Amino acid sequence: MTDNQGVRLQKVLADAGIGSRRHCEELIGEGRVSVNGEKVFRFGERVDPQRDVIHVDGRRVETRAEMRYYAVNKPRGVVSTMSDERGRRSLADFVEVPERLFHVGRLDTDTEGLILLTNDGELAHRLMHPSYGVQKTYLAEIHGPIPRDLGRRLKAGVTLDDGPAKADRFRVFDQVGKRVLVEITLHEGRKHIVRRMLKHVGFPVQQLARVEFGPVKLGQLRPGTVRALTVREIGELYKAVGL
Repeated sequence: MTDNQGVRLQKVLADAGIGSRRHCEELIGEGRVSVNGEKVFRFGERVDPQRDVIHVDGRRVETRAEMRYYAVNKPRGVVSTMSDERGRRSLADFVEVPERLFHVGRLDTDTEGLILLTNDGELAHRLMHPSYGVQKTYLAEIHGPIPRDLGRRLKAGVTLDDGPAKADRFRVFDQVGKRVLVEITLHEGRKHIVRRMLKHVGFPVQQLARVEFGPVKLGQLRPGTVRALTVREIGELYKAVGL
């Protein structure tokens, strides 16, 4: 914790979007706020929002004003980088901020859906590192009919050219005639992994979209649009990678 030159804790929490100062004082009084791992009960506690690590109900609160966290729905035909030497449309075409942003994970050019953008390098690194096992969920269109044991086979694991791969969850999301929409969740990010797994079991993907990245959901975000992540989403992302 910092000395008396810091900012009152309830003001820092309110500025971070947790709620009104009165609500933040109630959270402090109930012992639901910690600073650098220690619970705080005094309303007058002063902190340094640039250096101190603050948690509310076990979720980290981002208090550095310069940090940026976005969700973008990448359309098909757009490359998953912030620039492209061949002049193709890239993620930078959809967000205009002065900060340098990292894209968290990639989607191939023909795949649409959720990508996270941030200037928080540590968080981005952990979200992409396989050791943290952050789950991603995809909707894939395939042609049926599909066997009843398809989900069991994918969850048991298949052997690809670069090693074994398995789904954490699988379900049929929708079906109209031979058009089948399946939802598949996995925690790794090898190149084209979903397409390769489904092709391996005999069901090449016709269309593919990522709809969830850890706790962040695509929801109603339209292709080519961007939104800022909520305070809760940011906290849940930190929690998912142990920050």
